[in-house]
Amino acid sequence: RSVVFTLAHLSDPHLGPLARFRLRDMLGKRATGYVNWRRSRRHVHDMGVLDRIIDDILDSRPDHVACTGDVAHIGLPGEFRTAIAFLDRLGPLDKVSFVPGNHDAYVRSSLAALSRDMAPWCASDDGAAGYPWLKRRGSIALIGLSSGVPTAPLVASGRLGAAQIARAEELLSQAQADGLTRVILIHHPPHLGGAKRGRELTDARAFEVMLSRVGAELVLHGHNHRASLNWREGPLVRTPILGVPSASVGPRIQGAGGHGDSAGWTLLRFAGEGGSARITAERRGLLPDGTIGKLELIDLGS
Repeated sequence: RSVVFTLAHLSDPHLGPLARFRLRDMLGKRATGYVNWRRSRRHVHDMGVLDRIIDDILDSRPDHVACTGDVAHIGLPGEFRTAIAFLDRLGPLDKVSFVPGNHDAYVRSSLAALSRDMAPWCASDDGAAGYPWLKRRGSIALIGLSSGVPTAPLVASGRLGAAQIARAEELLSQAQADGLTRVILIHHPPHLGGAKRGRELTDARAFEVMLSRVGAELVLHGHNHRASLNWREGPLVRTPILGVPSASVGPRIQGAGGHGDSAGWTLLRFAGEGGSARITAERRGLLPDGTIGKLELIDLGS
């Protein structure tokens, strides 16, 4: 089978430096988030490493690029202006997609700027904004879900909600009827046990039940800052659920402090169409010499 489509997946860039803010912006959860950024995250997320990741993605010339959230640290309006430049760098608007994470929907006051500034990358082909969205690219159906919701301090969980899950099922069913290869994009790991308590998708069980009815050819997520592969049963075949590390974690903290693997991204190759497409995942990331290169190749089957 010849390769008919390539998709680059990255997540959790946590763009820096932190945007300028007013003191009144630091009320509530943002205050604890700012302390966490000062003490830890600003040292963990290396924009020089992210630059190398982006260059490697662009050198691979993918047909599409998907970012599964957490462009922000504490959901400041200025952080989304930084995110616009980041997404523009990844490629033209029709070749880049985005779904939000918990750091993007950090507090309720983050939601207006998140919705406004990220809307161009979160719209369906008909221009309709909102979630879930669907973009058809060749024989691929990209379906974007939003699991980012405001939460209490020290909580990083996500939620889809019954309405979004029901609409996702409709889109998955229609895409299957149209003979498309279905790829779900979401920030939180959407399976039971995918993240620790307080960081999990709270309605993962409902998502799994839906997936067992209609299936999907692939689910891509971030959030854990680790490379991972899990499987869930679908109506005919198992669905691979693939997690990716943060795109900006430097090597000096690898495996320390809960920040996960060193920076990486995944190049997905789709050969064939629909449910019979063969999918391979080439994990690429930070090597000991500081360059970005191939780490492993995973055959996800068909």
